[in-house]
Amino acid sequence: MAAAISAAEEATSGRATATSQGTGQWCPGRDTTAPGAIMSPMRPDIRPGGIFPDYALPDHAGTVRTLSELQGRDPLILTLARGNYCPKEHQQHLELAANYSKIAVAYTQIATIATDDHHTLQEFRASVGAQWTFLSDPGRTVQQDLDIQEYTDPEHNPMIPHTLVLKPGLVIHSVYNGYWFWGRPSFHDLWHDLRAATSQIRPDWDLSSPGLREAWDAGDYSHFHGWDRRAPESVPSSYE
Repeated sequence: MAAAISAAEEATSGRATATSQGTGQWCPGRDTTAPGAIMSPMRPDIRPGGIFPDYALPDHAGTVRTLSELQGRDPLILTLARGNYCPKEHQQHLELAANYSKIAVAYTQIATIATDDHHTLQEFRASVGAQWTFLSDPGRTVQQDLDIQEYTDPEHNPMIPHTLVLKPGLVIHSVYNGYWFWGRPSFHDLWHDLRAATSQIRPDWDLSSPGLREAWDAGDYSHFHGWDRRAPESVPSSYE
């Protein structure tokens, strides 16, 4: 399980002493130039409960897309990646690609932002077999705005890798610092986060919740994912 730290723990100790299982916690990394030292986190407002910026960047096909457009009404897994040159990025994204079918049937979206140029971004996406949108940021807009320059790599000047789980509206549920590979979330970690986040945003998470059956029988489908957007004539009545 990836290391994590709560806001209270960070304020008092500055060190990771807990583990995260979908609790929406901050996950710090470390700097090899000072063994054991905690790296400065990204911009202070990028915390669980905050709103992630709605960046607009060109995708792997050259079309400018916003994060809110890619997310829609679903949870979003967002990876901020170093780029195609980094083998750690390939390993993380290969795992995501291997589990993409589960992510898709769970009504969850993914997006990757990398500092690669257009053609290198296409190579990165193709090499890991990704079916989701990759966004190109060679101008380092995200890196500079979030204050996550990886200063220990002046040759490539990448972002410090991060993975975030965002609830609808780009509301931050959890943040992982992936400077070290083990700081990145496994698919098991993401499953825990997404279970917690989805249970908070889907009114029909538990069909035994009081009032749901009564609402359905009364023809009020506003609490039921998918059904709330269907034409009235396509919605069935409850089974007797």
